[in-house]
Amino acid sequence: MIRPANEKDSEVLTAISFASKAYWKYPKAYLQIWQDELTITSEYIEKNDVFVYEREKFIRGYYSITVLEEDIKISGITLDKGAWLDHMFIDPPFIGQGIGSTLFAHLRKRCIVEDIQEIGILADPNSRGFYEKMGCCYIRDYPSTIEGRTTPFLQYKPLFQG
Repeated sequence: MIRPANEKDSEVLTAISFASKAYWKYPKAYLQIWQDELTITSEYIEKNDVFVYEREKFIRGYYSITVLEEDIKISGITLDKGAWLDHMFIDPPFIGQGIGSTLFAHLRKRCIVEDIQEIGILADPNSRGFYEKMGCCYIRDYPSTIEGRTTPFLQYKPLFQG
């Protein structure tokens, strides 16, 4: 079942964020650098569209859409105003069970209902193939918040996908 997140979910979503990143064997130093962006607060849930996937009464994954009201500069790049897939994380024991695809299908429907014509994604390099499989177009790599590392930038146009 997919439902909107509520402020009580913040600790579980934060734990899933960190566990999912750690799944890819990143050094602890990277997780410390990403601490602020991986921490989901109740305020974050209030300000953004956050949806959780529940199975057997436990949250197994989630995604969030954030809307930038104006262009912003981060790590030397400019993110254009508009909709962005800010997070999509699956609890590691459940990776590969179709939860990500189910969440992405929900994301697609949500974009159509909200008339979001395009959504930007700065993805983890390990997830690029997943997003391309979902119909996202790879645009280019951008510098990461980790020196010497890049992050793929993809775009998704829900109205043009099947």
